[in-house]
Amino acid sequence: MEYAIITLLTLIILFLLIKVSRLERRLKGLQDTLRQQTHQGKFDENPVEEELYRLIREGKDVKAVKKAREAFGFSLIEGKRYIDQLKADRY
Repeated sequence: MEYAIITLLTLIILFLLIKVSRLERRLKGLQDTLRQQTHQGKFDENPVEEELYRLIREGKDVKAVKKAREAFGFSLIEGKRYIDQLKADRY
């Protein structure tokens, strides 16, 4: 009986992990699409991005990464990549 419960719980956890992973990939894709649309001029720029550009101009990249992570829910690596992309696009 205990083996069946453990097996069932393991399967449920595995199922949930797969779902979360898929949702994270989908969210990242949507964020990338939105960023591309914004930079192509199809939407007004995000006010957060103006603050990020200001921080970048002031040489405060670490604070910019932190702000991006707070605003968009990025991981540390995603935040760093986002700031690097903003720097490449603008400068």
